[in-house]
Amino acid sequence: MRKRILIVGGGYVGLYTALRLQRKLRGPLKRGEVEITVVDPQGYMTYQPFLPEAAAGNLEPRHVIVPLRRVLRHCKIINGHVTSIEHARKSATVEIAAGEAWPVDYDLLVLAVGSVSRTLPIPGLAEHGIGFKTIEESIQLRNQVLGLLDRAASTRDPEECRRCLTFVFVGGGFAGVEALAELQDMAQDYLKWLPALNARPRWVLVEATDRILPEVGPELGVYTVEQLRQQEIEVLLNTRLNSAVGGRIELSDGKVFEAATLVWTAGVKPHPLINATDLPKDDKGRLKATVNLTVEGHPDAFTAGDNAAVPDLTTEGAYTAPNAQHAVRQARCLADNVLATLRGHELRPYKHAYVGSVASLGLYRGVAQLYGVKVRGLPAWFIHRTYHLTRLPTLNRKARVLGDWTFALFFRRQFVALGSMRDPYREFDIATGRRAQPSAADTRARASS
Repeated sequence: MRKRILIVGGGYVGLYTALRLQRKLRGPLKRGEVEITVVDPQGYMTYQPFLPEAAAGNLEPRHVIVPLRRVLRHCKIINGHVTSIEHARKSATVEIAAGEAWPVDYDLLVLAVGSVSRTLPIPGLAEHGIGFKTIEESIQLRNQVLGLLDRAASTRDPEECRRCLTFVFVGGGFAGVEALAELQDMAQDYLKWLPALNARPRWVLVEATDRILPEVGPELGVYTVEQLRQQEIEVLLNTRLNSAVGGRIELSDGKVFEAATLVWTAGVKPHPLINATDLPKDDKGRLKATVNLTVEGHPDAFTAGDNAAVPDLTTEGAYTAPNAQHAVRQARCLADNVLATLRGHELRPYKHAYVGSVASLGLYRGVAQLYGVKVRGLPAWFIHRTYHLTRLPTLNRKARVLGDWTFALFFRRQFVALGSMRDPYREFDIATGRRAQPSAADTRARASS
């Protein structure tokens, strides 16, 4: 009887698990003894550590994503959302973009939907903020920064110029710090081509705690703050965002100013799908996982990554951190345990001692802590690139990224804002008379959205 494996999510865990199962079950897949179905709304996996470089123009955005259909040739791919899972019936409901929905039955489940941005009920945040977890957000942010620099160089209104040139990032983790540093580095390069712009951009990093990049340790966290401030970036520790209504930023330290850009990177939470299942969850909304990466009480359901509370066998009472380092290794162990379940073998526990962390602070700058050794500056930046290049899936993507970096040694990066991509029908609507020429207010709204 054919065994049906359903993998929900095409991120780190989903893709790496499917790749390993596809390779190790080549014979059974060809004979129809096993069927692997992967459900993901995007149809591609995004390598998130490279999003800051894609946003800054150091990498072509298409090179940091991995098309699922191209690499998972022996798996069935469904582009849609899983809206609910009834594991008691071993059935998941899948909804595609057109609204059509149908059940997908399975024998073994791999639930790896990851996380979404964790937001707070801050006035104006939903209307004016943007996250930094997807390739679409990174492209939009790049277009927005370049477009606002262009607008600031063209406007005669000093208040509008200041608003356009103010960029606020909330959250001092990897995503916030790396995105801010890379985009500020890109903007500094672009200023050379804007001689008419007399004002300087204002970059603000808001962090609620007393340190940034806690993963690299206190010493390198302090060093990072010093480096960012040397780059004319305001680092506000022990500070919270109170309001962003109308683009007016109000901080807990009393500062009030206008900003056209607000980037929210203050943590993540498990994907909402977890709440639409009948599987056990902890108090943080994560699936309760065993050391074998099965869901507690369900040996035919597997989970790992950001949506799972996986016990850390190297630290008593702790759980593994939600990062790519663990996700990639968990996927390997998870796939092997799925195979063991199919073959009736014993499962093996997931155990991995944390190697350390690396972060980029812009071109040729970085920090790293590996096996207790602290590295900073150019060597850390090189380690950051090398480490993530080795973790990027498929030789095809590795070669393309390496090619981008090589070309960047000889050619300047491109400074082109393609914000009009968000409204591709505008020019045709104007030509057909269905839409009038955009007003100044419309232009401003698009630039700040």
